[in-house]
Amino acid sequence: MSRKKPTDPAPEEKPREKKVKIVYYDDGSTIADMSGTRRPKTPREKTPFKERARTFFTVMKKMVIPMIATLAALTIIYILILAAAGRL
Repeated sequence: MSRKKPTDPAPEEKPREKKVKIVYYDDGSTIADMSGTRRPKTPREKTPFKERARTFFTVMKKMVIPMIATLAALTIIYILILAAAGRL
């Protein structure tokens, strides 16, 4: 096997251009680019257990009535479907 010798000198390499980072400005749209955000390095303060428990039970009180209403509606629909199918 014979190797070919290059007859033409290699073309000079062009220096690469540095990439310019694109900066987006807020245009009032509802979609936001969150890729540049970073977490703060400061440690977060932990809330006491008593405050977390109070928040949990406050939210649960607000969710009980809608939950019961949803379960009642699903039960009524289920009973109606059973009655329509003749299995009640």
